Amino acid sequence: MPARRIAALLGASASVGLLAGCGLGAGRAPGALTLTVTRNFGAQSVPPRSTPTAVGEETIMSLLMRSYAVSTRYSGGFVESINGFSGGHESDGEPRDWFYYVNGSEAPKGAAETKLRAGEVIWWDLHDWGAAEQTPAVVGSYPEPFRNGIEGKHLPIRIECAEVESRACRTVIKRIDALGIPAGVSAVGPGGETPDTLRLAVGPWSAVRVLPATSALTRGPSASGVYARIAEGGKAIELLGVRGQVVQVLRGSAGLLAAVRYPGEEPLWVLTGTDAEGALLAAQALSEADLRNHFAIAISSQGSIIPLPEQR
Repeated sequence: MPARRIAALLGASASVGLLAGCGLGAGRAPGALTLTVTRNFGAQSVPPRSTPTAVGEETIMSLLMRSYAVSTRYSGGFVESINGFSGGHESDGEPRDWFYYVNGSEAPKGAAETKLRAGEVIWWDLHDWGAAEQTPAVVGSYPEPFRNGIEGKHLPIRIECAEVESRACRTVIKRIDALGIPAGVSAVGPGGETPDTLRLAVGPWSAVRVLPATSALTRGPSASGVYARIAEGGKAIELLGVRGQVVQVLRGSAGLLAAVRYPGEEPLWVLTGTDAEGALLAAQALSEADLRNHFAIAISSQGSIIPLPEQR
């Protein structure tokens, strides 16, 4: 059983602020945490039995077990069910399990091994993983990871734009600046990868496709973890269902906002589109309200936000 599956739990899309407390273990309780539990890629929420409260030094698993009804396997290392929602196989044989994300990144270790840190956003989700064994990064915990970083590291931020003076670029700069976080700005170009840097690539597909990490977006969720595929040389965005099937195709000025992760690098957020107007639509969707509990989103030419995967 893949190690990344040894830590999941969840249900539908409930986000709960955690209270700092004392007792139950030595050490200071982590503060200002958020616990979100969902199922079906954030489409439905599962409420906690009691208000989650962080106490002392604790792990993500211990917090979960005090807040929800949780059953486990493998000596407590693997979450079997949360509030009665179980992993396993669906009637058609497709696998589904619990996964969890910390500040928008799929956790590298089991929840019983991972300590809570102040300011973290913890998100559990139960979903079908037949089309994508991994979703390395998601956008639904925004403004994380930009505010508190990854694995306890506050990382530098760089906004890479097709045109620095474009409306799309200026919109993203304004949104990140509003978080009170400094960010560098540069032009998109090959060879711009920097270890330990959080990057946002902004511009039409014709510009951002030069970045190595973005190439996976042409191959579907098995390669990118994103339930969308750039098609027709960047003139169309195929929106995919939970099994990786094409559900809808966006043409005209359409946008995509997703996070991908190239091996050995931090997540790259891609705010792109079929053209400059599509990229602007993606940039304008960089908000907590539009991204909350979504793995990725597409934006139609009419400005409609479409959570991915498509579930209709």
